[in-house]
Amino acid sequence: MARHLITSALPYINGIKHLGNMVGSMLPADVYARYLRQRGHDVLYICATDEHGTPAELAAKEQGLPVGEFCAQAHDAQKAVYDGFALAFDYFGRSSSPENREITQHFARKLNENGFIEERAIRQVYSPTDGRFLPDRYVEGTCPHCGYDKARGDQCENCTRVLDPTDLINPRSAISGSTDLEVRETKHLFLLQSKLQHEVEEWVSRHEEDWPQLASSIARKWLNEGLHDRAITRDLDWGVPVPADTWPDLAAEGKVFYVWFDAPIEYIGATKEWSDQDPENRDWKSWWYEADDTVRYTEFMAKDNVPFHTVMFPATELGVREPWKKVDYVKAFNWLTYYGGKFSTSQKRGVFTDQALAVLPADYWRYFLIANAPESDDSSFTWEHFTATVNKDLADTLGNFVNRVLSFSKKRFGEEVPAGGTPGGAETRLGEEIARLLAEYEQQMEALQFRKAAAALRALWSAGNSYLEEKAPWLEIKTDKDGAALTLRTAMNLIHLYAVVSEPFIPTTSKAMRQAFSLADDTATWVSADEAKALTAVPAGTPFTVPPVLFAKLTEDDLEAYKERFGGEAA
Repeated sequence: MARHLITSALPYINGIKHLGNMVGSMLPADVYARYLRQRGHDVLYICATDEHGTPAELAAKEQGLPVGEFCAQAHDAQKAVYDGFALAFDYFGRSSSPENREITQHFARKLNENGFIEERAIRQVYSPTDGRFLPDRYVEGTCPHCGYDKARGDQCENCTRVLDPTDLINPRSAISGSTDLEVRETKHLFLLQSKLQHEVEEWVSRHEEDWPQLASSIARKWLNEGLHDRAITRDLDWGVPVPADTWPDLAAEGKVFYVWFDAPIEYIGATKEWSDQDPENRDWKSWWYEADDTVRYTEFMAKDNVPFHTVMFPATELGVREPWKKVDYVKAFNWLTYYGGKFSTSQKRGVFTDQALAVLPADYWRYFLIANAPESDDSSFTWEHFTATVNKDLADTLGNFVNRVLSFSKKRFGEEVPAGGTPGGAETRLGEEIARLLAEYEQQMEALQFRKAAAALRALWSAGNSYLEEKAPWLEIKTDKDGAALTLRTAMNLIHLYAVVSEPFIPTTSKAMRQAFSLADDTATWVSADEAKALTAVPAGTPFTVPPVLFAKLTEDDLEAYKERFGGEAA
């Protein structure tokens, strides 16, 4: 089986992420990783907190903590939420790790040796009030492109245009709010992306037809506009330091690398962190170095991160002139909105992941978010849509099927799977339909089409209900007890099949369904087409229990309570 390297965009350290962040990278990556593991592939799913840069320093300052202490606490808080969502990372690291520092500095030295880094004197914003040069995110002002008055000096959150601090209209210090700003000369390192333009274009052209249109169109737009040389150092106290053995003057001035230079390298750094925990059994380089023929690398991210991963980081890897693994497939997502308006971490608008888990268990959210993933366009979260989806798909279609099959069988046949008669035409048709739908589900998962995969999974669940309605064991038992027993045994085998194949979407519920049956040797990781047709994984005589209600149906009172707590429309 193939080796699959999977990464999701690193969540930034300053605060718990909202549902849009979850569905835009980490959750679909987890669903895909779980699916591939079940199919027998060797999978390494890597993520980490992105801990450097201005927002980390500002957030630490607000809390009155040293930035290192703040980041350590925030990392643990984020990891707890991701554990709550059952994200099965192989490793969740930190971009402030010694491993990332080591590899980032190695990349910088190699880029310099190969002529792709240049030291330049630039004019930079300086705040006499703060007594320091202000890095890009320490400057706020009005975007010259769209007029948004809270644009940062690196990027406008509203129109996503990349900016320099000197582009801003009416700039002010993010530290003190002072508008008494000057422009002074200082030195920084620049990555000469312009010299790598053609190499990046050739690399993108070899991959873009396989990528989703969203990813390829964004990459092509950036290339068509031309790659510009970009400063990769900043005046900050917190970050990967410029190595003194290569740039002694800049190191003496305390320069650190720009967060968007070291953050993608943390994918490699986190893999080394993972490997360093068990070096005798883990080889990080086998995943990243000279691995083009042995590893398929898939990245998951929202559209605002696409340029950095399809153009800027590949340029860095190409310029190093070493055989580092580059991404094969970029799964890009549009944005999940809240009632049509943007989720906002800074303005606390929308539902945040810790709040979501306080409202309902993770599987409710996992299923809804993936079933409505913003793949082809932005999609909107509303409490009305969420409630309807939970009730129809999870409570009625799946949960009610499991409960009524097991409860009715226990009541009429006891606590063992009944034997029943010989399967007939209805069972043959069911098996064929289940095999067909399973193949559709597999096809969509292989293609990373998550909404279509969710629709195929929902259709699998619906097929069980259709079979139950056709056979009506509650009527059948009055005239044909063996026939009713066969129907229930077949339905119980469907429950087990659902438990296996639903695991990427709803792992906790899948475990509960699977544990309902006391099978002596239940090692199935997937279901073959023949097994789907036969539906014999749970034989007659197998003890079973009726699990608690899998999914509670949400009421109008619940809906109104959610809307009152979180707001029923975008601000």
